[in-house]
Amino acid sequence: MFARLEAGPGDEHDEAITLTVDGVPVAARHGDTVAAVLFASGRLAVRMSAVSGSPRAPYCMMGVCFECLVTIDGRAGVQACMTAAASGMDVRTAQGGGHGRALA
Repeated sequence: MFARLEAGPGDEHDEAITLTVDGVPVAARHGDTVAAVLFASGRLAVRMSAVSGSPRAPYCMMGVCFECLVTIDGRAGVQACMTAAASGMDVRTAQGGGHGRALA
């Protein structure tokens, strides 16, 4: 199971939602973190290292490493692992257009 900010089997947290990642609609569950949604949709990398140009992806999944920074609803530098996915949310990775699928 992927990381969820609010877990509870059999309750409203199993509700299906849809958000957009790099312009592509993606299905998720209420309470999933944005990082979990990215992994589940096949996006392994969310940005490139400024130093080496290598692909970077969510690593610690607890808000310490800052490897999962994305833009959500126009707000840059949001930690995907610490943000609950919401219906209608617009998530943009530094990869854009889902190019992160082939990286990492």
